[in-house]
Amino acid sequence: MNPAAGKTPPVLESLSAITLATRDMARAVHFYQALGFALTAGGADAAFTTFSVGPSCLNLIAETHGPIHWWGRVIIHVSDVDDMYHKALEAGLRPLFAPRDAPWGERYFHLQDPDGHELSFARYLSA
Repeated sequence: MNPAAGKTPPVLESLSAITLATRDMARAVHFYQALGFALTAGGADAAFTTFSVGPSCLNLIAETHGPIHWWGRVIIHVSDVDDMYHKALEAGLRPLFAPRDAPWGERYFHLQDPDGHELSFARYLSA
């Protein structure tokens, strides 16, 4: 049973970030910096890099094991991650894992849409 039953449904608040896979982090970082993207975390030697894009982020994740079969991820901020998770379950959907707290300061879970696109529903832990 959903512990949030009777509460207001979770609200989709904003598109927080898009995460793209790259085979060559240094090359990708150089490309985005050349276009004026502001580096806020990671960098050429990192496995994960973040650029700020107005109030949103463009993330890069290193994918070094063979061809990239994964296009990336859309991150959507919601008012309540756990309520969104329960809403997905009640709709018969199968999240990839239960909500968890991340070391980068967000609570989140992932879900794939019918075409295999990965969606991450998240909220800053301090929010």
